[in-house]
Order: sequence, then C-alpha cells, then structure tokens
Amino acid sequence: MTEQAQTSTAKAGAMIVPVTPFQQNCTLLWCEATKRAVVVDPGGDVPQILAAIREAGVTVDRIWLTHGHIDHVGGAAELRDALKVPIEGPHIADKFLLDNVVASGANFGMTGVRNFAPDRWLDEGDTVQIGELAFAVYHCPGHSPGSVVFFNDAMRFALVGDVLFSGSVGRTDLPGGDHAALIRSITDKLLPLGDDIGFICGHGPGSSFGQERLTNPFLTGGPG
Repeated sequence: MTEQAQTSTAKAGAMIVPVTPFQQNCTLLWCEATKRAVVVDPGGDVPQILAAIREAGVTVDRIWLTHGHIDHVGGAAELRDALKVPIEGPHIADKFLLDNVVASGANFGMTGVRNFAPDRWLDEGDTVQIGELAFAVYHCPGHSPGSVVFFNDAMRFALVGDVLFSGSVGRTDLPGGDHAALIRSITDKLLPLGDDIGFICGHGPGSSFGQERLTNPFLTGGPG
C-alpha cells in the first residue's frame, strides 16, 4: 500500500510493508524532494523491506523505532548492517526490551534476531529528520515505557506505533505496560495536536486523531 502526503513546501511518500506473523506495519517513508528515506519499525522479514526500498527507488538514511517490542524491532540490527545506517529511538525506558530481543523472539519462534542498542535514544522534544522533512518526537509511555510518536506539523501527519489504533489502543498487559499512562499519553499529548492529523499505526489501517477522539471506545468512555 502506498500513501502520499503533500504540502506546498514538502512532499512525502510512504509504503507500508506488513512484516512478521503479527502483520506489523513497517513503514518506508521518504522525502519526495530528495528521495531520502527512513524505515520505521523493521520488525522482521528484512528481504521484503529491502525489496520495497528498491521498488520505491529511494535511499534510506535512517531507521526509526517507535518502541522496543519484538514485532517492531526484530529486523532492526540486520537492516542496520545491510544499509549501514544509524538507528534512532525509541526512548531509553525501552532499553530492557532491546536487551532481550533474542529471548523475546524465542517466545514467538522468531530466529535470527539480535539484541542491540540504537545509535541515538530519543526523548520528548527531540527532532528527527529525513531529507527536508522534520518530525517532532513525543514520549508516549503506556503500551511500553519507552514508546515514542513522530509528528510532522507541516503535513499534519504522525507515526504512532502501537500507542493508538483505528478503534483501539495499544495493549498494556505486557511488561512495563500501564493503561492509565497510555490514555494520558493519547489525551494529553496527541489529541491536542489537532483533529485533522492523520496517522499510520503499528497494525491495521490508519485513521485521524479526530476520528479516534469521537469514536474510539477507549477514548469516549463507551463500551470497548
């Protein structure tokens, strides 16, 4: 699936590559002006990710991680080696997850994964860039302690990982999960950014903050 986002000053393209048995939305995002790209959450199936990069005809400069769960990071070390690019994110609070990628993978029958550390931990207020596109970093704990969201104001677009879904929110029954903290992250940090913001999430279809504010049962207080 390919999506396009455009403003008067910058234009981006995105290709979603579902990876691993969890069908995680690994996202290839690029700046149209420069054809420089980033891979967000390479959870596995690295040959498929490399094929998508070739198909898009872009040059990957970075790998960004929204959080440390195996289905989002299982292919990160392998892809870093293949592309020789740095890994940025998540927040250092997810270090315990990246230190245990091998053990986590074993629980789900995922082999060939490696424990690793990113080249740069991210925190609230940081900025990451690809080509001419700058994204603000928001630390949004709850699904995991170190989850981060990437937000581009000019395009009114966000990459939210497993913090928020279309009609749901991230699970909080895994180590370090905190449902109350997750809802605070969404309601205090994300929703105030604006109803018009569209997002790609870690699983399933994307949505907008406004749509979720109005209809997501975890945010409206309705049944769910």
